[in-house]
Amino acid sequence: MSNTAQTLPSGRVALGQQEPAIALGPLDGRYRPQTAVLVDFLSEAALNRERVHVEVEWFIHLCEQRALPGLEPLTEEQKSGLRALVTSFDAASVAELAELEAVTVHDVKAVEYYIGRRLPELGLEHLTPLVHFACTSEDINNLSYALGVKDAVEQAWLPAARGLVAAVWQMAREAKATPMLSHTHGQPATPTTLGKELAVFAHRLERQLRRIEGTEFLGKINGATGTFAAHTAAAPDTDWSEVSRTFVTGLGLTWNPLTTQIESHDWQAELYADLSRFNRILHNLCTDAWSYISIGYFQQIPVEGATGSSTMPHKVNPIRFENAEANAEISCSLLDTLAATLVTSRWQRDLTDSSSQRNIGVAFGHSLLAISNVVKGLDRLDVAEETLAADLDGNWEVLGEAVQTAMRAEAIAGREGMDNPYERLKELTRGHRVDAERMREFIAGLGLSEATAQRLSELTPGGYTGLAEQLVDEFGA
Repeated sequence: MSNTAQTLPSGRVALGQQEPAIALGPLDGRYRPQTAVLVDFLSEAALNRERVHVEVEWFIHLCEQRALPGLEPLTEEQKSGLRALVTSFDAASVAELAELEAVTVHDVKAVEYYIGRRLPELGLEHLTPLVHFACTSEDINNLSYALGVKDAVEQAWLPAARGLVAAVWQMAREAKATPMLSHTHGQPATPTTLGKELAVFAHRLERQLRRIEGTEFLGKINGATGTFAAHTAAAPDTDWSEVSRTFVTGLGLTWNPLTTQIESHDWQAELYADLSRFNRILHNLCTDAWSYISIGYFQQIPVEGATGSSTMPHKVNPIRFENAEANAEISCSLLDTLAATLVTSRWQRDLTDSSSQRNIGVAFGHSLLAISNVVKGLDRLDVAEETLAADLDGNWEVLGEAVQTAMRAEAIAGREGMDNPYERLKELTRGHRVDAERMREFIAGLGLSEATAQRLSELTPGGYTGLAEQLVDEFGA
């Protein structure tokens, strides 16, 4: 780059030409600390490393299987030397591949030449034609993407998501007995406990984790149109289906025996739908946490030295949950697009998947960022028990459900005078504020059995939480 700073037509310095490079997107800029782990699995460099990995293992596998006349298993030293191309893959490797691709104008062909350059030092120069043998580029790419996505899920996304779910379960257990007024349709409703409501989210998220943990990562290696045509032309006596199956499963993937030129990507669509669903449940947790903060059920613990608002010093804004909402939405948009796009390919091959899949890391990155923000947001919450208790005490009318249901039970048992229980409680409670004295006076005048009347007269909104605490104990992780 020239030492003279380039300028835009406006006269401003062209930041895009500065060194070190300035990131265009937030995942590689502002939020890189939270998403950098994905670079090892879903970046362009990681994709090239996986391509080298797949090509090397295919080379070794063909020799081990004696798939072609004259092939013999490699020595341990030769196998180690080839595999070192993967384990030592670094910035210099990335740069060399970029130079090769500038000539080949083909990323996978560049990988083939990159490996071929290193065969002489391993005494394998005579096997240079075996690199990328009978492969179409998509044989290498589909396996490379599958390995990268699998590692990203298992080594980066799932650990973060499990940590989040564990944090929600912990909060649920701590608040399992803390009574809280429910708000169905935004209106005061049958009380619950804060812990039980958090447990609902933990349970929902955990269920999605189980689906994601059960993902099948499929792969294929069967030639230009999925027929093993080139393979059988070269070696008709080899069981190429078995060679393909053992190779793919040996990589830790599930073998797809029937494809066109591309692996059909259905497994990706399934995974991305599950990830989107997790994101959306997480988004729901954010909106509920935000709403509870807004009505004072949660208090946010200020961060020492942090600014809540640039002009209103009293504020502590729920920025973690708002940030998470936005990033979950962006992730879902990308994952939904990927899932819809990848299941379609014109005839035996088109390239829409090639461009689409380069955004997998971005979709994962925004999800990981959302998870990170929710974990941090939850960690800065205190339960405002006094506010919760005051809200409950101000809404005795929510006991109307308990009273009219007990009246129904007594009517079923044959007690007289229990007619129209719902209507009688509606007249008492709808549109009226009911305090403890008025509710107990009403209960005393209903003619209930002594035991039922006593039980209901002792009931309070804070005590009307049913099995909420037990549900957390029984089903909590």
